[in-house]
Amino acid sequence: MSLAFIFPGQGSQAPGMGRDLAEKYLAAREVFEEADDALGFALSRLCFDGPAEELQLTENTQPAILAASVAALRAAEAEGLPRPDFVAGHSLGEYSALVAAGALTLGDAVQTVHKRGRYMQEAVPAGAGAMAAILGADIESVEAACAEARQGEEVCSPANINSPGQVVIAGSAAAVERAIPLLKARGAKRAVQLKVSAPFHCALMLPAQERLAADLERVEFKDLRVPLVSNVDARVVRAGTQARDSLVRQVSSPVRWRESVELLAREGVETFIEIGPGKVLSGLVRHTAPQVRCLNVKDGASLEATLAALAAESLSNSQKAGGD
Repeated sequence: MSLAFIFPGQGSQAPGMGRDLAEKYLAAREVFEEADDALGFALSRLCFDGPAEELQLTENTQPAILAASVAALRAAEAEGLPRPDFVAGHSLGEYSALVAAGALTLGDAVQTVHKRGRYMQEAVPAGAGAMAAILGADIESVEAACAEARQGEEVCSPANINSPGQVVIAGSAAAVERAIPLLKARGAKRAVQLKVSAPFHCALMLPAQERLAADLERVEFKDLRVPLVSNVDARVVRAGTQARDSLVRQVSSPVRWRESVELLAREGVETFIEIGPGKVLSGLVRHTAPQVRCLNVKDGASLEATLAALAAESLSNSQKAGGD
């Protein structure tokens, strides 16, 4: 049985995330305490109680999701979750994956993504950028529509290539607005502008990328104990220097999640375990690789269910091997 741990990115946040795990598992509680100490404010209270408006601020959202994800991971590890064969994360989730792989400390990761969120928010004036979700269009049609929508120095390009038929575009607000009817004319089933605070993963994020690159140079990256599939290249990364470079480039580059999942499936991964708030990635994995199994760990109940499912499979495989 080959396992991959996958970690969610921005959009999976909700008040209450991580509270159940922190109440039930010392390992999860210690993660939130460490994150609070690293940041100098009560991130845990924001995760557990909100308010939602404050949690939605990008500079808070990013460390909150990371802390909730690592708390779920540590609780699961303490309860006997087996070591994965690969890790991966959707955008921000790659930081959680690198903590899981031993390349980054939790303190460094949570401090870095706190600044990352602020840099990304400050890179583009409010209202100047936009993002839109496109359903039912292939990537070639999306790229063609984005190219047609751009005027002058405007930006419009694929930002998240999530699964077959699901792509998010980002860029200058006017260009994204023009792209929506162009995509519908090309046969997209839906093209809807998203309520986001900034146009992530496009060239408008280059100022944020430059600021983050300077910070990441000062952070220690160890070589990975578990290989990572980086979402900026959809390739396997094992060296800490490669991981740092991937985190820099991902700020202004599209998230190649579909290709990352396809690579993991080709590498023989049979079970994907989504670790952290929500179940968004599980849905994307099922659309991309329907033959694999998806489990998740976001609270105590899902942790117990995942461990039970893995134990049942292990028992079944042992019986088959023994000829029972």
